Amino acid sequence: MKPIQPIKKRWYHYLWIWSVFYFAMGFFNIIFAWLGLISFFLPFVFAIGFGTKDFCNKYCDRGQLLRVIGGQTGFSTGKLMPSWLRSSWFRYGFLTFFMSMFGQMLYTTYLVSAGAKELSEAVTLFWSIRVPWEWAYTAGSVEPWQAQFAFGLYSLMLTSAIIGILLMLLFKPRSWCAVCPMGTMTQMICKVRNNNE
Repeated sequence: MKPIQPIKKRWYHYLWIWSVFYFAMGFFNIIFAWLGLISFFLPFVFAIGFGTKDFCNKYCDRGQLLRVIGGQTGFSTGKLMPSWLRSSWFRYGFLTFFMSMFGQMLYTTYLVSAGAKELSEAVTLFWSIRVPWEWAYTAGSVEPWQAQFAFGLYSLMLTSAIIGILLMLLFKPRSWCAVCPMGTMTQMICKVRNNNE
């Protein structure tokens, strides 16, 4: 019997470094949180432009990070997620909830830009736990609305990363991918695009 050969490493297996870089930079300077828009837009580029989920399957830095932490270091139990967590109703429900939180973030940014609300120098975990983050922002370095958007986006990214890590610890390494709102949206786009060809 031949020994199992290790999987050949490809360049995209190292994209987890981007996740580490992103969260580290946002910890020290919240304005770097704007870089998270790259992770928001690239899945749509692949889905709309090519009709594939290649970004999710190969190039997602979050997925690669969870693969490394859970798969290569053994922190994952390797168990299959319960069927209700993988169900369509849960995925679409989570997408709806996530999009409402994203909409709330945009609305708060608008209120700050209109002068109707003061800048909140805090990161909100799990959409409810406010964590002071004032060291990461120097007043006047950017417009208050730009800082507010950065705090909001970093909150969403950090919360989803924590959820992904919790799912990785309980189940298979990339279990987050089964409920990821971006994955759900790009899957919908791919279905529509490929059915219309």
